[in-house]
Amino acid sequence: MHAWLCENPVGPEALVWKEVPTPEPGKGQVRVAIKAASLNFPDLLIVQNKYQMKPPLPFVPGAEFAGVVEAVGEGVSHLPVGTPVAGFVGTGGFGTHTVAPAAQLMPLPPGFKFEDAAAFLCTYGTTYHALMDRAALQPGETVLVLGAAGGVGTAAIQIAKAAGAKVIAAASTDEKCALCKQLGADATINYSQGDIREQIKAATDGKGPDVVYDPVGGDLAEPVFRSIGWRGRYLVVGFAGGSIPSLPLNLTLLKGASILGVFWGEFARREPMKNAQALMQLAMWYAEGKIKPVIETQLPMSELKKGFELMASRGVRGKVVLVN
Repeated sequence: MHAWLCENPVGPEALVWKEVPTPEPGKGQVRVAIKAASLNFPDLLIVQNKYQMKPPLPFVPGAEFAGVVEAVGEGVSHLPVGTPVAGFVGTGGFGTHTVAPAAQLMPLPPGFKFEDAAAFLCTYGTTYHALMDRAALQPGETVLVLGAAGGVGTAAIQIAKAAGAKVIAAASTDEKCALCKQLGADATINYSQGDIREQIKAATDGKGPDVVYDPVGGDLAEPVFRSIGWRGRYLVVGFAGGSIPSLPLNLTLLKGASILGVFWGEFARREPMKNAQALMQLAMWYAEGKIKPVIETQLPMSELKKGFELMASRGVRGKVVLVN
């Protein structure tokens, strides 16, 4: 098998595409022949030694993948050889094969494309947990999505609409805003132009959004939080903008608002039954055509470094997917 090895975590430029021994699954594990894998922001952080999880060197990055079970280890009976699966297991996805815990893999229903499945668990699992579990989103409420043309942003538009909410999508270019409208956003805001507080006020008739979905962080956080509605819920999803903002806590008092952290990976580990129920709902919505990953860029697995360059440029709409 071949895989991208991180032997020195100084960034994507140090990754090496190598032939390595094909692993055998141990107890409770399966070997997956990888058909597709997607890039997520933690994949960049982990090869820069900036992520909270620091695997021993060398390791194969790639948290999220989809493929076919090729071999099973002791004690695995629910995933026979030939089962199509998707997984989000932290590492191992950027190669031709990987060994993963069987308990962390999702069997794919008929008709679920590998490319879509590889871009599904992290973004849609994170977003469903954020909107439906943490924010308890209700039909008719208004959701403001920041970074709305990215992977989790496009998922947030689709899930919020499927839940019956009104969606205001905020992105950095007119082209990205146009994509958001195509995905069902009721209104868009180009936050590179004009005063974002005035734009939010106009889009919400002065009331402010009920829920803010923020995977960006940075300088936008405080003006957006100042615009949130009464009893608003501000979802801290990530910091793709690079900097971690500091918010004056008196703002929560003035608006009766909440700041809610979103850590889907830990939620899935601590509350596996709730996570499984969420994934079942998401798979149903996928089958009904209500949600579908936006994949603008598809590359051969051997072009992983190009995928990282695209991600770093913040020019990607939706997800970057690598295929074998």
